[in-house]
Amino acid sequence: MFEYFSRRDGTPTSIYRLNYAVELRYGILLEIALKVWNGMPIDARMGYVNVIWQGDANRIALECLARTATPPLVVNLTGADRLSVRTLATWFGRRFDTAVQFAGVERPTALLSNTARMRSLFAPPEVTVERMLEMVADWVEHDGPLLGKPTKFEARDGRF
Repeated sequence: MFEYFSRRDGTPTSIYRLNYAVELRYGILLEIALKVWNGMPIDARMGYVNVIWQGDANRIALECLARTATPPLVVNLTGADRLSVRTLATWFGRRFDTAVQFAGVERPTALLSNTARMRSLFAPPEVTVERMLEMVADWVEHDGPLLGKPTKFEARDGRF
């Protein structure tokens, strides 16, 4: 709808597609960490993910306002790295000194985003994947409050 009216009426617009933001109370990294912490199996079928710190996502979203255009500027907003769910879970397992259980096998496809345009227009995210992992692990170890809203990143049918 935004693209349609931008083109029809010449309204400068920017559209950003966000997946998957992480913060201490929410996100894929938290979900994986909690499953490892609680001894639950990790669904490995969605073998890879992109993630970005919520603060970095917010900054870039606000910067999109200064780059509106007709037709709209469209930006995929997430981390540039293709992260292995298995590798992330294994990292948390080492951090928590616990065995990691996996269910399923990585499929050949995953919901990933091409961040080339984002990277060409905006400063890189300030919070690294390594920093996010450390912060999330510390949050879980100290029983920080949670939002209780799953990302459903494992969904392969488009129902989130």
